[in-house]
Amino acid sequence: MIEQIRTGIAPSASPVSDAIKAGNQVWLVAIAEDPDSGEIVPGGIEEQTRRTLQNLEIAIRAAGGTLANIVQVQVFLIDSADAKGMNAVYAEFFQQPFPVRATVVVKELLAKGLKVEMLATAVLG
Repeated sequence: MIEQIRTGIAPSASPVSDAIKAGNQVWLVAIAEDPDSGEIVPGGIEEQTRRTLQNLEIAIRAAGGTLANIVQVQVFLIDSADAKGMNAVYAEFFQQPFPVRATVVVKELLAKGLKVEMLATAVLG
């Protein structure tokens, strides 16, 4: 059975969910948006990565887990030069063993001003 998790983060105008649970697995997506207003947070890659990971943490907690339950993360950046700053902030949120991760540089992300987007998979229990 597939269950949409209500994260409390401002809903997207697009037809997407922040978190979906099926059995003991959870799939999550997060961007650098203010969780109340839905507006993209200003700032550089560090600020946007921090807000993205804070939103990821909000979403996994709403599903009944913590960041330690995340086993895989896919990171999308619009500039490869941002990888160093993203990695520095990422290391503040995850402990060893780190989730498996792929980082991809894309031409652009859909929200204007967005520098990073993350997809994650978690296993609960």
